Amino acid sequence: MAAAAAEQGKGKRVQPPWSPPEGTKHSRLCLYNSLTRNKEIFQPQNGKKVLWYCCGPTVYDASHMGHARSYISFDILRRILRDYFKYDVLYCMNITDIDDKIIKRARQNYLFERYRENKLAPDQLLEDVKTASELFSVKLNETTDPDKKQMLERIQNAVKSAFGPLQEAVQAKLPEEEINSCHERLLEEAKDLLSDWLDTKFGSRVTDNSIFSKLPKFWEGEFHKDMEALNVLPPDVLTRVSEYVPEIVDFVKKIVDNGYGYVSNGSVYFDTVKFDSNEKHSYAKLVPEAVGDQKALQEGEGDLSISPDSLSEKHSPNDFALWKSSKPGEPSWDSPWGKGRPGWHIECSAMAGSILGQSMDIHGGGFDLRFPHHDNELAQSEAYFENDHWVRYFLHTGHLTIAGCKMSKSLKNFITIKDALKKHTARQLRLAFLMHSWKDTLDYSNNTMESAIQYEKFMNEFFLNVKDILRAPTDVTGQFQKWENQEAELNRNFYDKKAAIHEALCDNIDTRSVLEEMRSLVSQSNSYIAAKKSSRQMPNRLLLENISSYLTQMLKIFGAIESDDAIGFPVGGNSQNINIESTVMPYLQVLSEFREGVRQIAREKKVTEVLQLSDALRDYILPELGVRFEDHEGLPTVVKLVDKDTLLKEREEKKKIEEEKKRKKEEAARKKQQQEAAKLEKMKIPPHEMFKSEHDKYSIFDENGFPTHDTEGKELSKGQIKKLKKLYETQEKLYKEYLQMVQNGIAN
Repeated sequence: MAAAAAEQGKGKRVQPPWSPPEGTKHSRLCLYNSLTRNKEIFQPQNGKKVLWYCCGPTVYDASHMGHARSYISFDILRRILRDYFKYDVLYCMNITDIDDKIIKRARQNYLFERYRENKLAPDQLLEDVKTASELFSVKLNETTDPDKKQMLERIQNAVKSAFGPLQEAVQAKLPEEEINSCHERLLEEAKDLLSDWLDTKFGSRVTDNSIFSKLPKFWEGEFHKDMEALNVLPPDVLTRVSEYVPEIVDFVKKIVDNGYGYVSNGSVYFDTVKFDSNEKHSYAKLVPEAVGDQKALQEGEGDLSISPDSLSEKHSPNDFALWKSSKPGEPSWDSPWGKGRPGWHIECSAMAGSILGQSMDIHGGGFDLRFPHHDNELAQSEAYFENDHWVRYFLHTGHLTIAGCKMSKSLKNFITIKDALKKHTARQLRLAFLMHSWKDTLDYSNNTMESAIQYEKFMNEFFLNVKDILRAPTDVTGQFQKWENQEAELNRNFYDKKAAIHEALCDNIDTRSVLEEMRSLVSQSNSYIAAKKSSRQMPNRLLLENISSYLTQMLKIFGAIESDDAIGFPVGGNSQNINIESTVMPYLQVLSEFREGVRQIAREKKVTEVLQLSDALRDYILPELGVRFEDHEGLPTVVKLVDKDTLLKEREEKKKIEEEKKRKKEEAARKKQQQEAAKLEKMKIPPHEMFKSEHDKYSIFDENGFPTHDTEGKELSKGQIKKLKKLYETQEKLYKEYLQMVQNGIAN
C-alpha cells in the first residue's frame, strides 16, 4: 500500500533529462600553401566545390620521371580530396603546345631530317661537322653552368669519337659498307651539333605553321598514353594554348587597358613596377626574394626571346612578355599589335581564367615553377581581374632526383616514363611516391623502388592469407564467431589505426605516415592470425574481412588498385573482364585437397616418388601458371593466386638460397676434411722429431729430441721449457693415437 501511495505521489512518469556526449574535436584538412609557406586549413570558396588548375607539360619530347613526380602526386591528392574527403573537384590542366622550346625543336628536327634525306657524301658530312663544331665550341666556352657544360662536353667527345673513324675510312678508301657504317654513326652522334648549326643557318626560312604543330601533337599523344599507363586520371578539362590564342589576345588587351601592360616594338610586356606600386597588388607573392634573378627571368622568357634587342624593349629587366612579336622562322597569329605569339606565362592565366573564372581554390605545379612562372601568372591574372586572390592555395610538388643526382631534360639526364615502366609496375611507382611527402624531394633510386616492391609484397601476402581464410567452408551462421579478448584487442587497434590514418590525411595529406599505419595494422593482423592458427583455432572471418576491405579501399582511393575486387590487388592484370580468382579458385581447391590426400597415402606407404611428384607440382608446374601452394604441417594447404613473374622470381631466389646453402655446406665439409688431414699429418710426427726442424729457434737438443738451447747457444729458460714441455706431451698423446689408428687399420 505504501509503495503504491509513493508511486501515485510522483504523478505521471516522464523520461529523465538526457545529456549529449561531449564528443571529440574533429580534425580539419590542412594543406601546405606556398603562398604562406605554412600548413593552412583548407576552406574552399564555395562549399564542397573545388576549382583546381594544374600546369601541364610542354610537349616537345618524351615524358620523364620528373613529369611523373608532379602528375602522380597531384593525382593522389586529387583522388584523396574527391574520394576520401568527398569534395566536388573540377580539375583543369593545360597542354603547352606553343613555346620557344617547341619552336626550336620542331625547326631543328625538320631541318635535320631534310639534311639526312639529302644523303650527303662522307667528305661533305665531315666538312659540315667540322664547321658545326666551331659554332658548338663557342657555345661551350660561353656556358658557365657546370652541369650544362658537362653535358655539352659529353656531346663534343661523342662527336670526336665518331669523326675520326669516318675520316680514316675515307682516307684509306675502305669498302663502301664500312664507310656507310661510320657515316651513319657520325650523323647520329652529331645530331644535336648539326641541328644547332642548321637552325642558325636556315631556321628563319621555316615558315610553315604545320611544322610547329606536328611535333607537339605527337608528344601530347605520347604524354596521355604515359599518364594512362601510370593510372593517372585524365583532367576534367584539358586546354591547349593553340586553341586559346583569341582568348589570350583578349586577356593581354585587358591587362594593357587596365594600365599594367605596354606595347614595345610589336611585343607586349607586363609592367612589374606599375603593378607592384599599386597598393592592392604585390609582385612575386611566392618567391619575393627571387625578384631581380635575371637568370631565372631569362629562362622564363625562353631561348628565342632573350636577345639584346628584346631585352632593350623592356621598361624594367623584371618585366616579362605577354605577347611576343614573331620573328622569321616562328609561328604567328594576328593581334592588335601585329603578327606574334603568346608569352609562356600568359597562357595559363588566360586558359584558367576562361574555365575557372576570377578565383580558383587550388593551383598546382612543380617546385621549380614557383618563380618566375607562377609568380608572373599571379601578377598578370590579378592585373586582369583587379583582385588579390586569383589563387587561394598554391601547391608545389617536390623535385625528383635520380640516385641523388639532379634530373633535367635539358641536361639529357632523365629517365622516360616508358623506360621506368619497363623496370617497375605503375603500382610500384605509385607506392614509391606514396611513401614520400608530395612536397619534398623524392630520390628515384634502386633503394626507393625496392622499398615500394617490398611494401607491395607485404600487403599482397596479407590479402592472399585473408582470402584463404574466407574461402574455408562454413554455413551461414558459422561466419559469425564469438569475440574473445584477441578479437576485441585487434578491433580496438583497427579503430585506432583508422583514426591515425585520418589524422595523417588531414595533416597535409601525409601519405607516408598513412602507409606506415597501414603496415602496422597488417602486422597486428598477421600476429593475430598466427596466434589463432598455432592454437588450432579459426581466425575471425568478419573482422579480418573488415580490415582487409578497409585497406583495399584506401589503396583504391590512392589509385594503387584499379579493380572492383573487394579485397586485395587484382589477379591477372587490370584489363581482365572476368574475375579470375572466383573462376579458377574452386578448381584449385579441389586439386589442393586431392594432392593432400595423395601425399598422405604416399607418406603412409613410403612412396617417395609420389611425394617428389607432388613437390614438383608445387615448386615447378603451378608457379608457371601463377599459382602458389603453401604446405603447413598439420594444416590445410594454402592456395594463392600470385603474379607469375613474382612466383618465378621467388623460385629463382629460393634456388639461389639453396645453392648457397649447398655451397657453404660443401665448403664446410672441405674445410673439415682439410683440418682432419692437417691433424693427421701432425699426428704422424714422433715427439722426438717435432722440434728438430725448427733450426731458426733451437740449436741443441737432448736425447729425446727436446730443445735445450736457442740459436745463439743460450740455455732455454724455465718458462720456455715449461711451455715446450706442454707441447711435447700433447704431441706424445697425438702420436700414440696415430699408432693406435695404424694398428687398427684406420689411418690413411
